[in-house]
Formats: sequence, C-alpha cells, structure tokens
Amino acid sequence: MSYAIAGALQAAIFDALIQDSALGTLIGSNIYDAVPTGNLPEAYVSLGSEQVRDASDQTGDGAVHTVDISIITSQPGYAGAKAIAAAVSDALQDADLSLARGRLVSLRFQRAQARRIDKAAGREIRMRFRARVEDQ
Repeated sequence: MSYAIAGALQAAIFDALIQDSALGTLIGSNIYDAVPTGNLPEAYVSLGSEQVRDASDQTGDGAVHTVDISIITSQPGYAGAKAIAAAVSDALQDADLSLARGRLVSLRFQRAQARRIDKAAGREIRMRFRARVEDQ
C-alpha cells in the first residue's frame, strides 16, 4: 500500500473544483481545505475526511481513497445546495486529473447525504467520491 499519493490527489481535487467555471459561477472561490474562522460565505465547499485502503497488485503500489466533500449553505431549502452539489459532481465524475505524484485510475461518485444544520436554518450535503490511484 502507498499513502504517498494522498497529498497529490487532494491538491488535484481542490484544483479541479477551483478551476471549474460552473461551480465558480455558483460559489466563486469559496472552496476550502480548512474552513476559515469568522464570517463565512452564504455557500461554500469544504474538502472533508478521507479513508484509504490498499489496492496494490503485482504491477505496483496503489490505493483506493474514499473522499468526502461537503456543500454548506445558510440558504433555507435544498435547491441551492443541490445545484452546487451537481456542479461538484460534474467537475469530479470521471475527471482526468493530473497528479503531482502517481496516476489517477478513476474517480467516481459513490453517495451523498443531505441534511438540515444550524437549527434547520442551513443545509449540508456531504458527498463521497471513490478514487483509485497508482504510484508510478
């Protein structure tokens, strides 16, 4: 197993989201690895937790990364959050990301959970993606 590609994968996912014009139209550059303190924008995307398991084989080291990405909005109702989630999904589903180390074999949407937050005043959609990587 190799966890060595984790940083490169995260950077590539972040870059893909920041550079996506459809997502940028909805939330601007409000995409965070670490959510800032203070006043937050009405809607933003946050890179979340990650789980990794070995996927090495006879040809080399590899891993499967399960990556969570959250859409947070203070807007009532789910329409805005779902539009942002759709843009995130479009930007990442089967994306051909260039990694600083290793190679992305596949990146696929797995599931999502939508819920009310902040005493039902806001919404969160937590999306999960599965990335298969190889260390070259």
